[in-house]
Amino acid sequence: MKAIRDRIRARIVGRERELTLVLAAVAAGRDILLEGPPGTSKTTLLKAITAEWDIPLVFVEGNADLTPSKLVGHHNPARVLREDYTPDNFTDGPLLEAMRAGGFLYIEEFNRAPEDTLNTLLTAMADRRIAVPRAGQVEAAPTFRVIASMNPYDNIGTTRLSTSVHDRFCRLSIGYQDEHAERDIVALRAPLPDCPPAVYRRLVADAVAVTRATRAHEDIRQGSSVRGAIDLTLIAGELRTLDLQSTAMERTRDSAELAHGSDPEQAVTEGGKENAGRNGSQGDNGSQGDNGDQGDNEKQYRETVYDAMVVALSGRIFLDETVDLSPEQVLRQIWEDHFILDPAAASPG
Repeated sequence: MKAIRDRIRARIVGRERELTLVLAAVAAGRDILLEGPPGTSKTTLLKAITAEWDIPLVFVEGNADLTPSKLVGHHNPARVLREDYTPDNFTDGPLLEAMRAGGFLYIEEFNRAPEDTLNTLLTAMADRRIAVPRAGQVEAAPTFRVIASMNPYDNIGTTRLSTSVHDRFCRLSIGYQDEHAERDIVALRAPLPDCPPAVYRRLVADAVAVTRATRAHEDIRQGSSVRGAIDLTLIAGELRTLDLQSTAMERTRDSAELAHGSDPEQAVTEGGKENAGRNGSQGDNGSQGDNGDQGDNEKQYRETVYDAMVVALSGRIFLDETVDLSPEQVLRQIWEDHFILDPAAASPG
């Protein structure tokens, strides 16, 4: 068991305690309900376990359209007209597919599925078998498990789970990881090979910091998961590349204009100054030139991060109903807190 856990742990970032508890539950033959906000590695954890056990992970999205026939399966209508109802013309749904293959049936957004659909699972979970009308009885393979997940903070379009359903599940609450682990996740999921290492480390740290700040802001009911930080990093990296290309094109154009100017001596002088600035020392933010250039590049870096925040985070935060602000305005507050107020408060004097 320990060797299996160690091999699975090498595939994920953090989550050692959660991995141990989930692995213990499924190894004991239990079904489990994972409660937590989106982006907390629930699917990643299950993929790592099923990959190690070499069994399928059968994914089902819980919603109002998930009927019992979609979960269990149905007879092929065309073949029924020709052959009548027989086990041969029955098409397995995800429940029977997981039972026959001994896989994990993973139902995401479990509390969005209709109650009659959830009740279909009760016999399969309790007896590890299910009787299908006109198709016979299906026995579950030994490694079959039902894994459900739901977001306890979202009550729109959800249903209250019955006592019978709760009674058949073990339960584990999974929250967000710490800042260090989230930085490691972003570095793993959002590589920027063309970005200077110092700039990349700063960008990852800033992306994680402002994303985590959305979870603590007083005007935000639910903040962004680490997926927001991943997207923010990737988008900011692309914006930075576009800015560098635009700057290079402007310098090339300016040099060409100077070279074809009316005063050749002035063109040579100005060109020398430009090359000197271009070959100046490089700061931590990857910019070159004197202090004025570094100040301009610092300002540009901060605005690039804000632009990436708007695209990556504005759709992932949910404001309190009493707040009379837009997501962009709230994100600007978080940006100002991170880049202006917090550094000023940390400065001596």
